[in-house]
Amino acid sequence: MKSSNIQVDTDQRTMRITIDRPKSLNALNTRTIEELSQAIDQAASDDEIRVVVITGAGDKAFVAGADIAEIQALDENGIRAFGDLGHATMNKIQHLGKPVIAAVNGYALGGGCELALACTLRIASDNALIGLPEITLGIIPGFGGTQRLTRITGSGRSLEMMLTGKPISAQKALDWGLFNQVVGQQDLASATHKLAAHLAKSAPRAMRSIIDAVNQGMDLPLEDGLKIEKDQFIKICRTKDMREGTTAFLEKRKAVFRGV
Repeated sequence: MKSSNIQVDTDQRTMRITIDRPKSLNALNTRTIEELSQAIDQAASDDEIRVVVITGAGDKAFVAGADIAEIQALDENGIRAFGDLGHATMNKIQHLGKPVIAAVNGYALGGGCELALACTLRIASDNALIGLPEITLGIIPGFGGTQRLTRITGSGRSLEMMLTGKPISAQKALDWGLFNQVVGQQDLASATHKLAAHLAKSAPRAMRSIIDAVNQGMDLPLEDGLKIEKDQFIKICRTKDMREGTTAFLEKRKAVFRGV
């Protein structure tokens, strides 16, 4: 895949996607989102890829937002197309069925915050700032932020962030459940690699079932969500990986999962 605004590397069943526009603090323009979408498609179609990591180039920003200069120049049809592309790409990430880790290395604002929210897990450096400052531009989040942030933090905190436009620190984001882990800036790459390596050894079909059950059930009544979980449990217990995992446990050895 030829890309100009992202870099894609694969190693040990992990795909690493780096948003590579450091001069614009990795802002998301149409080309960048299209390339990100293509990379996610590649990860979806490659059974050897079990984990995806998304980060930003440089040490200042994960993604500092959408490309405001591009947005300002769009007419109504262009805005609609831009919003559709952003929503479709974030949905692809959320529903990939493979863990997607956001390695938040600095500013994660606007579209950058929304990109992180679409990921399965989020690890941040201690200098990270995350927020949805669109209100200061006279607009609102357009890539799913109003919905995903509220589902993670609750309406009170999400409304505070969106209505004031003020970003919050990595530590506060950790306290609010927005980040899963915060580490020193120098330790972000190693902490992300450690988590990705752990997940890459896990049973891929079981991981997909967990992600699907959470995504499909979190907005449903409890009984409906439990039905989804039960169906996923029955399905996963038919797999060879289930036999391998339970046999390895009884034999006191490490399981080797093959995704079948």
